[in-house]
Amino acid sequence: MGMEIQQLRVFLAVAEELHFGRAAARLHMAQPPVSRMVRQLERDLGTDLFIRSTRRVHLTAAGEDLLASAQEILAAADRAKASALAAGRGEAGTVKLAYAGASTHVLVGVLAREVRKVHPGIEVRLNSQDFALPALARVLRGEVDISLGRWDFMPAGVDSRIIVEEHLVMAVPASHRLASQGEVHLAELAGEPLVALPPHEGSVLGDRLRRLSLGAGFDPDIVQRAPDSWTAMALVGAEVGCSLTVSSVAENVTDPHVRFIRVVDETLPIYLRVAWRGDSDNPALPPVLSLADHVWPGPTASDSLGGVER
Repeated sequence: MGMEIQQLRVFLAVAEELHFGRAAARLHMAQPPVSRMVRQLERDLGTDLFIRSTRRVHLTAAGEDLLASAQEILAAADRAKASALAAGRGEAGTVKLAYAGASTHVLVGVLAREVRKVHPGIEVRLNSQDFALPALARVLRGEVDISLGRWDFMPAGVDSRIIVEEHLVMAVPASHRLASQGEVHLAELAGEPLVALPPHEGSVLGDRLRRLSLGAGFDPDIVQRAPDSWTAMALVGAEVGCSLTVSSVAENVTDPHVRFIRVVDETLPIYLRVAWRGDSDNPALPPVLSLADHVWPGPTASDSLGGVER
């Protein structure tokens, strides 16, 4: 029979106290079971661990060797137990978060730092996505726990909360004729070369560009597609064209060659949301979502979906 954890705890108590009575009291046990467990351990190992005399108890060489190992084994067992309990309470584990670059990296950093401070046992693993729709699909498939993005429709099984209510802005080169304006109607951009993100289903910016240009009576002249907002803004700075984007991109991009002008055309609201699966069984997710409520309080106390389906 191999050594058991309880046998090692008894051995360690006797080895540290060098007295069976004191060891038993420390373990909240009677002395006879303590003596029996030590004798059983000695039989299992085939060697004496203690030299017992009427006046004192001391360790044999084998007992000295076992002492260091027992301390390591019991410390590891205690750490494993604490880790399992912490994970069960949601105080340890991993939460995977997907987000799209330029507009949300600052928000993501704020949450990750707060989690590290309040719940050091939880690792927030960040996954940068080019676009919001794939990030939402990854939540549905259980590949990530949380996504940040802008979605007009939320699928069943996904819970969401508004973090930021955004408005549309037009990014224009600093040399552009409209660069000094504070506001712009999209009709003023008719015939202008535009830089846009790739067209894909569910793209909020693509949808708003189509709606507003149609309302203004022109087809957008898209001269280049950019893989992400960072690249789109670099192309605007290089005077390739103008680009429709959102206010959070304007707040996070500092390029002296780019100016941002608020688009005043009426359009559907744009919300940046945090989304997660309501039926997730990850115990580390609720404490992270609770901190997210604190660091991303949202635009108002009303947390409704603002008319967006879910």
